[in-house]
Amino acid sequence: MEALHTLWLDTGIANFTGGQLVMIAVGLLLLFLAISKNFEPLLLLPIGFGAILANTPVAGFTEPGGILYYIFEIGVKTGVFPLFIFMGVGAMTDFGALIANPKTLLLGAAAQFGIFATLFGAIALNAVPGFEFTLQDAAAISIIGGADGPTAIFVASRLSPDLLGAIAVAAYSYMALVPIIQPPIMKALTSEKERQIPMGQLRAVSKKEKIVFPLAVLALAILFLPASAPLVGMFCLGNLMKESGVVDRLSKAAQNEIINIVTIMLGLAVGSKLSAESFLSVETLGILALGAVAFSIGTASGVLMAKIMSRMTGGKINPLIGAAGVSAVPMAARVVNKVGLEANPHNFLLMHAMGPNVAGVLGSAVAAGVLLALVG
Repeated sequence: MEALHTLWLDTGIANFTGGQLVMIAVGLLLLFLAISKNFEPLLLLPIGFGAILANTPVAGFTEPGGILYYIFEIGVKTGVFPLFIFMGVGAMTDFGALIANPKTLLLGAAAQFGIFATLFGAIALNAVPGFEFTLQDAAAISIIGGADGPTAIFVASRLSPDLLGAIAVAAYSYMALVPIIQPPIMKALTSEKERQIPMGQLRAVSKKEKIVFPLAVLALAILFLPASAPLVGMFCLGNLMKESGVVDRLSKAAQNEIINIVTIMLGLAVGSKLSAESFLSVETLGILALGAVAFSIGTASGVLMAKIMSRMTGGKINPLIGAAGVSAVPMAARVVNKVGLEANPHNFLLMHAMGPNVAGVLGSAVAAGVLLALVG
């Protein structure tokens, strides 16, 4: 009987807590959204599965010696995974839309307003009992507004390692939920007539322009904001490998094998921080709330800037493309295209939206560099 009792104490059934069951349910919900609803499965599937593993009692996935522990410590806490992700995204990015219409840089910049608005919001939360965010904590939380998971992890690993898990979860959760969060904001801030505005075809961009552009961007980062150079540098490296045309094997590896492996590891690492003991806290819930506000403000500010530009150009810019100024590439651009097609079945905005979308990636990296320079 004693042996049976000992065996029973080693089972999962005997060790489950209420919090673990809640978080496993959250993990299953993420899997449902990924598999049944096709909501960013590349992110939500590994995150959801990681959440289930992290809340498995006795197995020790998130303790020293467990695989999730080492994935997080080696790849996320050091900031290595975000840099590899940036290289892969750079290798998959076409700067042509941004080069052809450089005005969209303003939309990428405007969408970063959510970051700095949330900085003050995080500081203001200190007035609420249970919250004690330092300036470094607030800066790390605010970067969620850029809707860029790798950037959020990179900044948090340097400014606020203790909040890294909650920030990573919030950043990737809102990135994955772009198709749900953005459309209501876009429709609320634009009229049906504005959403129907057609945009002319972009000019052709030469290969020489595409090669020079990432080098010029890197040079500006090095000269004026070196704190952003790690993110910008890896992004530009990936893009230069793609556009140069002389290292196809390296470019394809960055676009496929490297970024796919890192995405799996990063998703599991983020999911590992959905454990009940680290996630079910007042601070984490506050970070999630701030993240939603930050992302909403970023989307709204991009749309409002695009409305201003539309009026200044005599209605040549569809205000919807401003929503793509956040850094969720290419999700935000796809959402813009979808909402545009709903208003006008002949209005294809995808390439026009890629301009501010790519600008948003650079904008979030620059914003991260500013925060690291000011409070790092």
